[in-house]
Amino acid sequence: MTGWPRTDLCDLLGIEHPIIQAPMASATTPALAAAVSNAGGLGSHGCAAKTSDQVRADVAALRDGTNHAFNINFFVHDAPVPNAEDETAMQQRLAPYYAELGLGESPAARSVFPIFGEEMLEVVRELAPPVVSFHFGLPERDTIETLKEVGAIILASATTVREAVALEAGGVDAIIAQGWEAGGHRGTFLGGIESGTVGTFALVPQVADAVRLPVIAAGGIADGRGIAAAFALGASGVQIGTAFLACPEMQVHPLHRELLLQTRGEATQVTRTISGRPARAITNRYITEMNESGGELLDFPLQYSLSGPLNAASREQNSTDLMVMWAGQGAALSEVLPAGELLTKLAEDAQAVLARM
Repeated sequence: MTGWPRTDLCDLLGIEHPIIQAPMASATTPALAAAVSNAGGLGSHGCAAKTSDQVRADVAALRDGTNHAFNINFFVHDAPVPNAEDETAMQQRLAPYYAELGLGESPAARSVFPIFGEEMLEVVRELAPPVVSFHFGLPERDTIETLKEVGAIILASATTVREAVALEAGGVDAIIAQGWEAGGHRGTFLGGIESGTVGTFALVPQVADAVRLPVIAAGGIADGRGIAAAFALGASGVQIGTAFLACPEMQVHPLHRELLLQTRGEATQVTRTISGRPARAITNRYITEMNESGGELLDFPLQYSLSGPLNAASREQNSTDLMVMWAGQGAALSEVLPAGELLTKLAEDAQAVLARM
């Protein structure tokens, strides 16, 4: 295999191929991340919804599965502000869905994603993972320094140039430039949500011009052509999520996986109706009807605590109507392959495209 155009990201992370498998919370598994790392990429595991004990167990499983670098990911968000009136209205809005699925009454809203605070910091410090990444901004600088003291490389997502500059000042080692095409939650953390709608092709070169750190392109990249394009735009590597959702190691419902392979970009949309924060998913009945109702959504992640039971019940009942199905605009480019084989194919295809260029 020929070399990559730039190797700064590979050198930083200690990996062979500049391809990061995205840390999709609640879908990734230690087996998936280990397979990607063993194939020469950077496997990632989403820990945003995990307890301290679960993070310990998952990191132990990762270390059992690979002796290569891996990444664990956390959300950085403020504690939600409860609003009793809005909560009651949302419970009433969702009541017909709860009845339809035989779930009884809607539960009280709660924060289903723990805050990354002192307790989790101590756990991560103790575990000393090779790479730690953050979404929705960064913790305080002291936290970043603590993680670096135990040898962790720090990555974080930016959806604007302004955010990328702030992450560089905050002490990250590389920046994930998340374009509007990306599946799952938008990483926007500065300014209004509408500011984080820049596409990958426009975002990556502007971020590359604005910072001195390696830039990782993310959003709509799902094959070798996309990886090659990212290098042409000034990136030092890519982060790919949706393409890995089809892998057997993923905790993905078979109907979700089946739809991924049929889903063109226009069949996904960014919506706040699932979690309270903008996130891209395959459009279904829940998203369509919730958009039409125009009700006031609860703060992230309180909204998720009310939509989550609908998702779980839909999975059990094999219905996509009310299921959460994250996907980026490149979903239809996905292939059903084991994660390690997919990583190898992506690298080979990208290098073939780069050689032709």
